[in-house]
Amino acid sequence: MTVAQRKAQLQFEEQDSPTILELMLDGLSMNPKQKQVWIPGPLIVGAGPSGLATAACLKERGVPSLILEKDYCLASSWKLRTYERLKLHLPRQFCQLPLMPFPQDFPTYPTKQQFISYLEAYANYFAIEPLFGMNVESAAYDPSIGFWRVRANELEFISQWLIVATGENAEAILPEFAGMPEFHGRVLHTSCYKRGDDFKEEKVLVVGCGNSGMEVSLDLCNNDAQASLVVRDKLHILPREIFGWSTFGLSTCLLKWLPLSLVDGFLLLCARLLLGDTAKYGLRRPKIGPLQLKMTTGKTPVLDIGTLAKIKSGQIKVVPGVNKFTEEGVEFVDGKQEEFDSVIFATGYRSNVPSWLKDGDLFNESDGFPKNPFPNGWKGKNGLYATGFTRRGLMGASMDAHKIAEDISCQWSSKTKNLPSEL
Repeated sequence: MTVAQRKAQLQFEEQDSPTILELMLDGLSMNPKQKQVWIPGPLIVGAGPSGLATAACLKERGVPSLILEKDYCLASSWKLRTYERLKLHLPRQFCQLPLMPFPQDFPTYPTKQQFISYLEAYANYFAIEPLFGMNVESAAYDPSIGFWRVRANELEFISQWLIVATGENAEAILPEFAGMPEFHGRVLHTSCYKRGDDFKEEKVLVVGCGNSGMEVSLDLCNNDAQASLVVRDKLHILPREIFGWSTFGLSTCLLKWLPLSLVDGFLLLCARLLLGDTAKYGLRRPKIGPLQLKMTTGKTPVLDIGTLAKIKSGQIKVVPGVNKFTEEGVEFVDGKQEEFDSVIFATGYRSNVPSWLKDGDLFNESDGFPKNPFPNGWKGKNGLYATGFTRRGLMGASMDAHKIAEDISCQWSSKTKNLPSEL
């Protein structure tokens, strides 16, 4: 690092120093033709919960950072691409970000709007100011200078550290089926679904039986739509609570004392007692337990919030996989055809990291996830980090944030201590 760069670094150690964003914008205003911007601290891509948590942990350790966000708001996936009735599936204590708990008056399972308000308050508390509308096109390490070059909106940001916080759900997955262009009804992904009353008195097919598909089906049913749910694969359905205890919290506690196989057995026993035999309703369970399945494949068990009761009563119909679309509906894999007004794909999301990060060390090209499984996927080479790719929700992101901040702060402190005396 040059003497000039170290001088800039020292500015951020002072209590009343300007933020990276302020200095960067000041520099651009003085020289509007400038196309390169040097960032003295880490550069974070993504202003969702993972990016905010990492920025806060860095700031607590005295390390400034800058977040680049392609949309024009914090937590755009939560604000723009989630349905209105969404609530956190886990109790709030398992979803809070580092260094700032949820307000005490929040319910056990905060709503979408409550969670968004918490994230906004979090950013305000830690004075985190992302640079919005910055679509990162490419990021590559330049070994000739020992820095990352990140291109976004005709600017090139140069930083020693790059933190990827775009998350597991950056892009919606919308499958293609034969006949889809000829279908006369609506076709949309759950990222565009907002509320059930938009589909009142319609026949709606929901493709996908994870937590989102189950909850959207319930929302449709509660708003007088006729919902059918495609269940193609085996899945685990667990009660959200077991005898008043959070299923997730209880399993986390038990895993501290018992082997995974015994905890899985306990969860399946409780599920049988509380939910009955789900196979009777077309919901067959995998041979391996829910926790082992989650650890080996990343597939999350469904936490039931009332959908199963609607399936049992026949208000939500379970149907097989889709073979193709027709003009009026779909043909299922068993050859039967049925008419629908709308089809909603609850088919999940994918990472978009391979489309812009030019690095073969930390991330897989195939799925955009770290090559090393949790808890070892947070750090790569040459100052590259990943947060929010643990398949363990907000708890995993918080763990990554702490590790990344600790690792970078050690490097930051070391460089500061070794500044030449003339500074």
